[in-house]
Amino acid sequence: MSLVSMPFVETGVDTGLHIAATVVMVGVIAMLAIGFWKVHEIPIDKAHRSEHQQIGLITVLTWIGFVWHWVWILAVIIAFVDGEQALRKVRDIWFENQADNS
Repeated sequence: MSLVSMPFVETGVDTGLHIAATVVMVGVIAMLAIGFWKVHEIPIDKAHRSEHQQIGLITVLTWIGFVWHWVWILAVIIAFVDGEQALRKVRDIWFENQADNS
């Protein structure tokens, strides 16, 4: 073997290595796609588990989030924040400040 020649070139081993590399590459791409899908489904899963009132909105925002990722962030916020409880807290803070000023 000289310094210029490449090992395994034009042999059965060469073809086997190409096939193995192709299988690994396709597997990695498939796993990345599945992982991306699972991450994007987090808001929908959370909305279904908590029986959120805005499941339709969260689903639409999640699908749009595949193109514009900032929309997906809105879906996550809506899915994980309880709107009624947040509004009650804001209302209580508002009335507490008005009572202090009187």
